[in-house]
Amino acid sequence: MYKIGEFSMLSKTTIKALRYYEEQGLIKPCFVDKYTNYRYYETSQLEEVARIVFLREIGLSIKEIRDIIGGADLLKSLENRKQSVCNEIALCQNQLQKINKALEEQQMEQKIIIKSIPSYTVYYKEGVINNFSEIASFVFAAGQECGAHNPMLKCCQPGYCFVEYLDGEYRESNVAIRYSEAVESVGVESETIKFAQIPAVKCVCIQHKGAYEGLRSSYNAILKYIEQNGLKMAALPRECYIDGCWNKENVEDYLTEIQIPVE
Repeated sequence: MYKIGEFSMLSKTTIKALRYYEEQGLIKPCFVDKYTNYRYYETSQLEEVARIVFLREIGLSIKEIRDIIGGADLLKSLENRKQSVCNEIALCQNQLQKINKALEEQQMEQKIIIKSIPSYTVYYKEGVINNFSEIASFVFAAGQECGAHNPMLKCCQPGYCFVEYLDGEYRESNVAIRYSEAVESVGVESETIKFAQIPAVKCVCIQHKGAYEGLRSSYNAILKYIEQNGLKMAALPRECYIDGCWNKENVEDYLTEIQIPVE
C-alpha cells in the first residue's frame, strides 16, 4: 500500500485532487489509519484514478462520473458528451466568424486608400448572368472569345481587369454586367467583344478578403468614407478579382478590390 503522497506521485494527481475525489465519493482509500488518519491506496486504484482524470478531462461532471462508477452506461455518456462538444464547437465557430467579421469592419477604414488609375485600352464584353456564381465563367468566356479573334493581342502587365454592374440597382438574378481587361492595343472586335479607351481616374479603393457574400460590408465602409470626405462617385464601381476560385480552394482566401471612381 502507498501513503497518499506516494500515491499522488505515482498517479500523477495532486493530493488536493485525491481528497476532493474522496469527498465526492469517486474513490476512497483502501485503508485509513484510525490513529494517524493517514490514507493508504493500493496499486489497483491507479487505474481508477486514471479513469476519473480522463472523464474529467473530456468534460464530464462529478455527478456523471459518480453515476458511471455506480453502473451507468459509459458508452451512452461518451456519446452524449461527444454531441455536446460538437454543439459547443459549432457555436464557437459561429461566434468566431462574427468576431472576425466585427474585427474586419473595425479595421476596414484603415485599409481604404485612394489610387490614381491610368488610362487604359481595354476590351470589354457585356452580358447578363443568372446569378453572381456565374461571374467567373463569364470572365473566362470573354477572355477566350477575345483571344480567338485576337491571337496575338497581349494583356497589359501588370494586369488590370474589373467587372461593373449595369442595372443601376442591386439584383440577385438576371444581372447585367460588363467585364473589361486592359490590353496593349486595340484589336479586332466581334459582335460581343468591343474595345475602348477608358480615361485616367482617381478611385477610392478597399480590399475585401473572403466570400463575395461579405462584399456588402466593404461597400458600406467605402461609401461611408466617400461621404465623410466630401467626395462624389464619378462612375460605376469596379470589382477587381485578385484571387478567386481559379487559384484558391477556400473562399476565405478570395481577395477582391472594390474601386469607386470619385471626383
